[in-house]
Amino acid sequence: MSYLPEPFRIKMVEPIKLIDKKARESAIKTAGYNLFNLRAEDVFIDMLTDSGTGSMSQFQWAAIMTGDESYAGAKSFFRFKEAMDNIFAFEFFVPTHQGRAAENILVNILVKPGQFIPSNMHFDTTEGNIRARNAIPINLVNGQAYNPENLDPFKGNMDLQKLREFIISTGAENIPFGTITITNNAGGGQPVSLENIHQVADLYHEFGILFFIDACRFAENAYFIKQREPGYQHKSILSIAQEIFNTADGAWMSAKKDALVNIGGFLAVRDESLYHKICNELILREGFISYGGLAGRDLDAIAVGLYEGLEEDYLAYRVGQTAYLADKLSEAGIPIMHPAGGHAVYIDAGKMMPHIPPGQFPGQTLAVALYVEGAVRGVEIGSVMFAHPDPTTGQMVYPKLELVRLAIPRRVYTQSHLDYVVQTAKTVFDQRTKYKGFEFTYAPELMRHFTARFKPL
Repeated sequence: MSYLPEPFRIKMVEPIKLIDKKARESAIKTAGYNLFNLRAEDVFIDMLTDSGTGSMSQFQWAAIMTGDESYAGAKSFFRFKEAMDNIFAFEFFVPTHQGRAAENILVNILVKPGQFIPSNMHFDTTEGNIRARNAIPINLVNGQAYNPENLDPFKGNMDLQKLREFIISTGAENIPFGTITITNNAGGGQPVSLENIHQVADLYHEFGILFFIDACRFAENAYFIKQREPGYQHKSILSIAQEIFNTADGAWMSAKKDALVNIGGFLAVRDESLYHKICNELILREGFISYGGLAGRDLDAIAVGLYEGLEEDYLAYRVGQTAYLADKLSEAGIPIMHPAGGHAVYIDAGKMMPHIPPGQFPGQTLAVALYVEGAVRGVEIGSVMFAHPDPTTGQMVYPKLELVRLAIPRRVYTQSHLDYVVQTAKTVFDQRTKYKGFEFTYAPELMRHFTARFKPL
């Protein structure tokens, strides 16, 4: 199998180097067995994240040269605003330096301790911002999301019955807003159908709850809707995106994903009074409302990238490249999350290493092994990232999935790079029973996966 040829040609290259295994073993030990702590120069194929790691186009670099660095009312802001108005059509928005900044502002304004925020599945910074307010994130994704073998085309969908029951039992007054993540990163990068988005919006609104979309991979989600959902095959990606956001009261986005830039984001709303509160928070924490912590040149790059991320030939290549890696890993016998998502392939570490219990971190074990064997850097999405003590009993609650995400930076790696990743994963798979787990030597209370340190058992 191959995938569609890249709809671009390479104009500039960056050298990468494969250091030897002894050096890799030394590097990961120095890093406390946390791949976030590695020096990037010691990584050969970097799949830690697809956030801000893509390549910008010649048009984006040209736009950077036109950046207006005026503190207030810069021309760059109004070019960004034109793209925002056309694609998302929220009445009000502010730029932010990235998605977690938007989350922080929204949560600080709306959320009180003890309240609940339902979603299909919260990802790490969203969950972290909610828990930092002593509130509780609730995951209500449909049950098929936890079955890596299930081929449902929209495994990111919210379970509507669970959502309704949760709202009734909790009380709408205890839910300041509800959200949904597209695509569902914590659950394998799986898309959400437009039918489900409409139904979720209607359900939130039935109870008077604000509905926000975590939109960082909205273009990939829109492409899956066009490919998989009846009635959308002949619609443009832009029109599908517009229909998605028309359902919501607001949205936030890390532009470092589907806007194809290295920094940036936004927070958008329809309510003017909420917008004014957001502006006050933004000025306090990020910057003035027309730059939000970004340089003007960054705003110009986002304005171009938002449209490039919606181009269908690019999305066909992007999703095809991910499917190629997924198929090759499956052919090698390596258990993964099916079907392939848009931005990453997720190896089922729990199934691959069943001899390692969740408390000894099978996902982290696999991620470390991939680095040691081939200098491939992925990220654990399992008990390191999401395990937490039950607030009532104090017992540790482990996530249902123990995954390692291999996120593919946009417009960066070729097919031969992906073949090397498969070769490395196969080496680990063939000797999987030799690996042992890890324990913490240091772990902060929130978002511990970023800075924790480990020792092998």
